[in-house]
Amino acid sequence: MRVSFPLVLGLAAVLGVGAYWLWTPDRREDVLHAKYLRAPSDLIAVSGIRLHVRDDGPRGAPAIVMLHGFGSSLHTFESWAEALKSEYRVVRFDVPGTGLSGPDPDGDYSDARTLEILAALMDVLHIDRATLVGNSMGGRFAWLFAAKFPGRVDRLVLIAPDGFESHGMEYGKTPEVPAMVQLMRYVLPKPLVRMNLVPAYADPEKLTDATLDRYYDLLLAPGARAATIARMGQVLLQDPAPILRTIAAPTLLLWGREDRMIPVSNAMDYAKNLPNSTTVVLPDLGHVPFEEDPERSLVPVRAFLAGRGQNGSAASG
Repeated sequence: MRVSFPLVLGLAAVLGVGAYWLWTPDRREDVLHAKYLRAPSDLIAVSGIRLHVRDDGPRGAPAIVMLHGFGSSLHTFESWAEALKSEYRVVRFDVPGTGLSGPDPDGDYSDARTLEILAALMDVLHIDRATLVGNSMGGRFAWLFAAKFPGRVDRLVLIAPDGFESHGMEYGKTPEVPAMVQLMRYVLPKPLVRMNLVPAYADPEKLTDATLDRYYDLLLAPGARAATIARMGQVLLQDPAPILRTIAAPTLLLWGREDRMIPVSNAMDYAKNLPNSTTVVLPDLGHVPFEEDPERSLVPVRAFLAGRGQNGSAASG
């Protein structure tokens, strides 16, 4: 069948108009800094990467380092950091290629590289030991770091950490990044971002317009989308069980009962392999309890940091 020239021109025009309306350019860095950077001094060089870091609280106080989840930023822990900084030195940072941190010049977003950067950041900040608080992907970084550098970790707070294999994430295999995901370099509608964030909350109303704006804006930071796609394709899971069994640091496993991203049933996998752990399940909360209900979710964390509530399981009302 012959295709008429006018028809080809018509299709090209439709595709061109569609691409024009759907194309999503990067946000300008100066605009993002004006909105989300507290001070220029929060941008520091670590291992050849410009990291966005917030370092609050007394320098002589016990240190807490907070590690955010995939596609998130240090802002996710804002309420907890504000509540804890009078008693602890609270450090948060955007992992490379997320938030306001620059991409890795070598394009290395492996877990091993992230652990190297975390150790280097602690060195730059003169922190010998710290409690690590990690959510989801950040939880995986936290327990991997504790296994690799046991002398540098006091305690662990793991909030719905990932690491066990699941559909599309098998041990020893890097995942395939679907072509549709790769298209987000060029096209990223805001409703799509909202659709992916809603399952993180037990109550979708807790995803405010301001929070959605923050996630969306920072995903559009220069280089962030390419780095996000690269990080997805470089995940190489290994069976966590033998690694977790080597971790002696007291550990709090904190889970929202309504977590639809990493279900609370996964808590059992961690609990049975972490020899010195406590599990707390938070009713009516989801994957990011520190955003959804920061005051209530911080109660068991405060108790744990003070040395209370170890070795057991509980549900917090």
